[in-house]
This record gives sequence, C-alpha cells and structure tokens, in this order.
Amino acid sequence: MARSLANIISKGIVAYPAARSTASGSFYPSILRFSTSVPNDPDTHEDFLPTNKVQNSGPTLKDIVEKDVKENPVMIYMKGVPEAPQCGFSALAVKVLQEYNVPVGARNILRDLELKSAVKDFSHWPTFPQIFINGEFVGGSDIILSMHKNGELQEKLADVKNQQNSTSSK
Repeated sequence: MARSLANIISKGIVAYPAARSTASGSFYPSILRFSTSVPNDPDTHEDFLPTNKVQNSGPTLKDIVEKDVKENPVMIYMKGVPEAPQCGFSALAVKVLQEYNVPVGARNILRDLELKSAVKDFSHWPTFPQIFINGEFVGGSDIILSMHKNGELQEKLADVKNQQNSTSSK
C-alpha cells in the first residue's frame, strides 16, 4: 500500500507542469523573483521602510580634525603627548617646535585608532607625526627638521609668533 501511494504521489507531481524540467534546467520557470530592496512605491507603509537606528550623536572625527587644525595655529598629531612622546619621530618634532616657543595643540593618536585613520584621510599622509601650521599640512618630523635647518620653519612660524605677541599684549 505504501508503494502504491508513493507511485500515485510521484505520478501526480510529474504530471504537474511546474515540476517538469525545462531546457534551461529550471524546475520552476514561472516563479517570480522577489527583491528585498524597498521600491519607491507610494503605497509602501512607513513601518516597512528602512530606518537609521544610529542617531547622530555629535561631531564626526573629520569634524574634530578640521576644528583642531583651524583653532590651533600649530597642531601636531603624534604618538604620545608633547610632555611624553612615545616614539623618536614624535619626540624630534616636539623638540624642534619647542625651539620656537609657540603654542602647540596636540593629540595622541595611540589613544584612538579611529582618530589616527581620520587624520590620515584628512591629510592624505600615511605616517606620524603630522604637523599643521596655520591650517596647512606641513609634514612630519623629517620635513620639520629640514625646514628648521634651512630657515623656512622660522618664516612659517613668524605669523604664529606675531599673533601670540599681539594677544598677550592686550
């Protein structure tokens, strides 16, 4: 009885047109394909539209870098802090900048790897430290040292020094 029931079911399925194989190899050629993307259909209910669950919680890292560079006449992104550099290149850059007695803003890129990536994206420069003077990316410790030796850094920092003197005399 089980065998005859299986034969009946098998014959019934084979007899069904959608179950037969086609030349393209598909068993179900008439099945519609459905997309999971949301159409621009005015009849789509708002409950089924995609939502952004992450709310904008404040400034982006790019905004922070832009603000740092804009607000600090001399800004250095380095490994460590000026009082305690954590690599020789950062220590060299800080030492050179200290020769000019100008205020230096600094951020430790080792504390936040996302900040490190944001700074690289902002400057299009792969290594650290990165020094910005008057909003312009200057370079790293090797460039600062070279500029110091040939006098360019003194010229570049003259405006910063003048601004510092004019605000301290007021």
